[in-house]
Amino acid sequence: MAQPPDITETFVREVDENLRRDRLRDFAKDYGGWLIAAVVLFLAASGGFIYWQQYKQQRAEKQVEQLSEVFKDVGAGDTASAIKQLDELSQSGSKGVRATALFTRAAVAMQQNDVKLATAKYREIAGDTGLPQPYRDAALIRQTALEFDQLQPQEIVARLQPLAKPGNPWFGSAGEMTAMALIKQGKKAEAGQLFAAIARDTNVPPSLRARSVQIAGTLGFDASSVVVAPAQ
Repeated sequence: MAQPPDITETFVREVDENLRRDRLRDFAKDYGGWLIAAVVLFLAASGGFIYWQQYKQQRAEKQVEQLSEVFKDVGAGDTASAIKQLDELSQSGSKGVRATALFTRAAVAMQQNDVKLATAKYREIAGDTGLPQPYRDAALIRQTALEFDQLQPQEIVARLQPLAKPGNPWFGSAGEMTAMALIKQGKKAEAGQLFAAIARDTNVPPSLRARSVQIAGTLGFDASSVVVAPAQ
């Protein structure tokens, strides 16, 4: 006799499919509104972010054009107009624009023999944690050079310690000021070693290397074997 068909597997599959369908329907009923709202919010946020990025880019491009005009004004001697624009651009949300404006403002101040203001601008750049480190390091070097005679030697050594190391892009300038501070402290041996290291560093400008050879020699460190190409 023929066996009756086994409907168990087919029945279970149909029940499982119906159950999943019911769950999806219930989920859509309970949370469909929230899902739609979430999608709308996501699209709105994405659109807003894209718009904001485009706005910032356009604003930065406009500010770069302003800087170009500022440079023309400075070259033409119209510092009053340049200063006003530089002060505005120094508040820019663009890191490059803000740093360039502050550096230029400091340069204009130096042209006007306003060392106090120039130092303040360099100090502002050096202390701005929102700016890339190379900008801050360059500003710290210039700030220290302007303040050198007013600072205690140990303060100079401590301030420039991270930069006065071979391999650092600012090793030459930072090393020279550090060595001069060491001389003021009576640490001539340490200063001589540092000047000799500067003289041997081929990444340091030739004029600074040549000067370091001479000073190292006066401190008892012979660096005369270092060949320094004359500056072009």
